Amino acid sequence: MTMTPEQATQFADAFDRLVRGVEQVVLGKNHVIRLAFTALLSEGHLLLEDVPGTGKTSLARAIAQSVRGTSNRVQFTPDLLPGDITGVSIYDQRHGAFEFHRGPIFANIVLADEINRASPKTQSALLEVMEEGQVTTDGVTHQVGTPFMVIATQNSIEQAGTYRLPEAQLDRFIMKSSIGYPDHTSMIRILDGADHRAHEVTVPPVLSAETVVELATLARTVFVDASITDYVSRLVDATRTAPEVRLGVSVRGALALIRTVKTLAAANGRHYVIPDDVKVLAEPVLAHRLLLDAESEFDGVTASQVIAQIVVETPPPSERAQRD
Repeated sequence: MTMTPEQATQFADAFDRLVRGVEQVVLGKNHVIRLAFTALLSEGHLLLEDVPGTGKTSLARAIAQSVRGTSNRVQFTPDLLPGDITGVSIYDQRHGAFEFHRGPIFANIVLADEINRASPKTQSALLEVMEEGQVTTDGVTHQVGTPFMVIATQNSIEQAGTYRLPEAQLDRFIMKSSIGYPDHTSMIRILDGADHRAHEVTVPPVLSAETVVELATLARTVFVDASITDYVSRLVDATRTAPEVRLGVSVRGALALIRTVKTLAAANGRHYVIPDDVKVLAEPVLAHRLLLDAESEFDGVTASQVIAQIVVETPPPSERAQRD
């Protein structure tokens, strides 16, 4: 089944309502908010990296409030244990058996605040649940439910007491973005509301958790022409042969790009993908998956610059295909 034009219009309307709701809290950041909801409706996870105090936590909280589901926040620290996230089995003397006590990961939206402050062992506790939506403890598998999204934050300038996220962990985030400082107009509006603390501002729910699952399922039916998949494949291949890159984009990364461009197309009211969708999402979906060589890093080359250059040098399909 392929999405119809009418369904694409309905999808775009629901998407815009979600974005408008969060824009009441995170001012002047329409692009980042749209990226965040694109990640959610692509059934993926989002990594936000930025300087402190730009609203990373506020964005995550507002997204959780906009969908009528459950949300939890986990403050990552060096002494955080895997069981503090996933849950632990505790022996119940009355029943003579171990009983599983669920951790904060069992929620629709989970905010992993300052994820790079926890040890690699604790970070690895998220690998299974981010990939498969389940937690396995003592040989027993527990489903976390749907929708499920991890929004992780990390500060880009703080290095003391932090652990770099391993490549396998980064690869499980469908995209990475940053919020950045607000523009002058938005800054004035923020200062005018200085008497309200960030955690006191709430976003009214726009959609139910069940509707979010339905929209995510609908996004999968967006039409992708063979020329688009060929374009994505050529972009991914180029990351593996670029002279500045030691490790290129994985197959998981290529699949992530296809999934997200489908959602972006539907969010723009289209039931088919065009090359511009790929160009818009290439950097946030692919850049964090690259591992640059030491010489390029020393010269100040960034993964985002490499992706931007690859997009410029890789010709898109000459004609965009669409299905009525």
